[in-house]
Amino acid sequence: MAEVKLDSVSKVYEGKVTAVREVTTTIRDQEFVVLVGPSGCGKSTVLRMIAGLEEISGGTISIDGRVVNDVAPKDRDIAMVFQNYALYPHMSVYENMAFGLKLRKYPKAEIDQRVREAAKILGIESYLDRKPKALSGGQRQRVALGRAIVRQPKVFLFDEPLSNLDANLRVQMRTEISRLHHRLKTTMIYVTHDQIEAMSMGDRIVVMRDGVVQQVDAPLAIYHRPVNKFVAGFIGSPTMNFIPGSLSRNGALAFTQTTAWTHLTLPSELAARVGQGQHGNVTLGIRPEHIYLHPPSGVGALATVPATVEVVEPVGNEIFIYFSSGSASHLVARIASEQAPEVGKPCELLFDLSRIHLFDAATEQAL
Repeated sequence: MAEVKLDSVSKVYEGKVTAVREVTTTIRDQEFVVLVGPSGCGKSTVLRMIAGLEEISGGTISIDGRVVNDVAPKDRDIAMVFQNYALYPHMSVYENMAFGLKLRKYPKAEIDQRVREAAKILGIESYLDRKPKALSGGQRQRVALGRAIVRQPKVFLFDEPLSNLDANLRVQMRTEISRLHHRLKTTMIYVTHDQIEAMSMGDRIVVMRDGVVQQVDAPLAIYHRPVNKFVAGFIGSPTMNFIPGSLSRNGALAFTQTTAWTHLTLPSELAARVGQGQHGNVTLGIRPEHIYLHPPSGVGALATVPATVEVVEPVGNEIFIYFSSGSASHLVARIASEQAPEVGKPCELLFDLSRIHLFDAATEQAL
């Protein structure tokens, strides 16, 4: 059982710079968990501490029930795939994949069997005699994956392995790695700053900010129920729209923008979640796909909001409309491509009230 457990794990550099603060989470056996967050949030540091490449300042890390704080990286039974592939340029693909097993003095027959099995899984059998310089970026990444697979480790660690690939190859390799996880059924921990990678690949996502874990949950649970404004804004593309304002109660719960704007009477279900005592300054959040130009079928309560279209951005089968409303600007709606409005013209947009999020203006926590 290759469970990875982090208990109050911290990392402090030079006694004063805290990169990771009290991270506690468990990656279950055979689970694919993605650590995601902006640059500098501590996600790669967490991965490197699990691998043993960074010394832990506090807390404990356990792999398969064994505390590994003082265990050397080579003895942790993990395999790591790096962003820069880290292949030996003077060795062939076969030799690169076999090198780690040779160092551990595995029998030649077993090394050959493992290398060829991994090459078959990854579709690189015809490249085994080539040097890395004769391979494309995607092929090199497959070799790096193959080198990890032949180890047959308890845990795979991925440190932004797709960052150097072009957009099409990134999509292809995301699928390859997900397929690999289903085939090998091994615990995998994956670090990325790309929230699309996190959403599409992970069984669960760990969202980090400034060395602190913000939320741990399944991708769609985080998307639909973010615990705070940061998570809501980081997960989702285009990002969630945020409009500052205040709540008031006069029978029903209503939201008013900071400057003159239409009042939004909020649904009773949302009012019940917010609670009777809640009022004052808040931030309203709504995702681009929950703003419409025309009433869609099957959607409940809609609120009409006056807006001015600033930019229309076609992206194929849909269009992003960037607009302003009252004092709120840089807002975006995602609509069907045949509904494109004119730039610079006022229009009325429809907000799906059942999809609204509210965040406390001071704490940024979801209400």
